[in-house]
Amino acid sequence: MGKKVNQFHSQISDADLRILRIFRTVVECGGFSAAEVELNISRAAISIAISDLETRLGFRLCQRGRSGFSLTNEGSQVYDYTLQLLSSIEDFRTNINALHQHLKGELNIGITDNLVTLPHTRITRTLASLKDKGPHVTINIRMIPPTDIERGVLDGRLHVGIVPDLKILSGLDYHPLYEETSKLYCSDTHPLFTMADQTFSKAKLKEFDAVLPAYAQTPEIKAQHQPLTASATATDREGIAFLILTGRYIGFLPDHVAERWIRDGRMRAILPEQCHYITQFSAITRKGARANLILETFLKELEKT
Repeated sequence: MGKKVNQFHSQISDADLRILRIFRTVVECGGFSAAEVELNISRAAISIAISDLETRLGFRLCQRGRSGFSLTNEGSQVYDYTLQLLSSIEDFRTNINALHQHLKGELNIGITDNLVTLPHTRITRTLASLKDKGPHVTINIRMIPPTDIERGVLDGRLHVGIVPDLKILSGLDYHPLYEETSKLYCSDTHPLFTMADQTFSKAKLKEFDAVLPAYAQTPEIKAQHQPLTASATATDREGIAFLILTGRYIGFLPDHVAERWIRDGRMRAILPEQCHYITQFSAITRKGARANLILETFLKELEKT
C-alpha cells in the first residue's frame, strides 16, 4: 500500500485564511524575524501558525534555521496559490461594495522610490481625492523596485503601480503621468565641483569613478552611462545619492532628488547640456483585470490632476 497523503478536503475557514496571511507575510519579509515586526505577534506564534499550516496541508513549506529562511518547492507553489486566493477574496469584497456604489476596501499600490519630491504632486493629490471620496478605503503603499511592482500588478498583489517606462510589458495597461529629467552630479568634495564646465570635455569624465543604476534602463539612458567608468552600482536613487555625496563618485540623479543638495551647495550638475536624459513615468494596471470601483476612482482622479 502506498503512503497516505494529506489533502485539503474540508472547507477553508477564517482560521485558515489568517494562517495563510501570516505565511504570505513571512515569505514577503524573508523570514520569521522580520515578519514578527510586520505582524506584531511573537516569533513563537508565527512558528506555530506555519507548523499548523504545514500539518493542514501535509507537507513542509519552508526551511528555517541557522542557514536562513527558504521556501521548499511546494512552499513556493502554495505562496503563489495564496496570493491568488487572497486577491480573489479582496476582489469579491470590493465588487460587492461596488454594487452599492460604496468605496470600501483596499487599494494596494506600488511606487518607485524617491518620487515624493517631484514637483508634480499628481499621486499625492489623487490619493487625497480618493480618501475624500472613500473615507473607509484602506490605502497600502509599497515602495519597491519597478520590476517588483510590475510583477505585483501582473499577479494581482497590487492593484496599480507607478513605474518608469523602461520596458513595455504586454500584460499591462499604461497610463502616462509625467516626465522626469536626470543630470550627472558630483558633490562639493569631488575634484570636478570647482572646475568650470568649459575647461573640460565629456571625454574627461572617464577619469573619474562613477556609480551606475543596477536596474533596467532604456537604450537612450544606457548611452548616457556608457562613457562613464563604472566602479559602483546602486539598486535605487537613494543609493546613488549616498555614493555621490562621498565625493568619490559621479552619477545621474533626477533633478528633483538632487535639488535639496544643490540648494545647500553640496552638489552641482556636470555638463548639463550634454549629460542628461528624460524618463517617462506611468501608472500601470493589469490588462483585462476585473472592474474595481476603488481602482477606477483612483484612475479617474489621476486623470484630473
